[in-house]
Amino acid sequence: MISETFKPIVYLKENCPFCLKVRLFLLESGLASEVESRDFVSGTAGEQEIRTELLPHLDEVSFPCAQLEPGRYVTESDDIVAFFAAKAGRDPARLPVYRNYVDGVFAMSMKLWKENQELKKAVSAA
Repeated sequence: MISETFKPIVYLKENCPFCLKVRLFLLESGLASEVESRDFVSGTAGEQEIRTELLPHLDEVSFPCAQLEPGRYVTESDDIVAFFAAKAGRDPARLPVYRNYVDGVFAMSMKLWKENQELKKAVSAA
């Protein structure tokens, strides 16, 4: 159990690879029921409501985001996973589905994204 008095909140955007990483960890580690998940679809009123809710607490709103403790907000997926892993004594390296995603699909997506950014930069410089 994470806390008796406060239930952490995770804010997850549909089709976000970083949000999926957090969701997979929470599900596979058995912690999904220990957090409140506020999911939304990009470009909807739900997204705007969440952005409005988070804006007073963050310099820049990005996703995933989590309120880990009262008033403590984090927007890096690795930091969110590390917090929950430490609190619950779960080792992400021992979760096969999570590791498969991080080392496989997620790693390839990040590689392709970086290549795309480099190509855009080269085209704009030409």
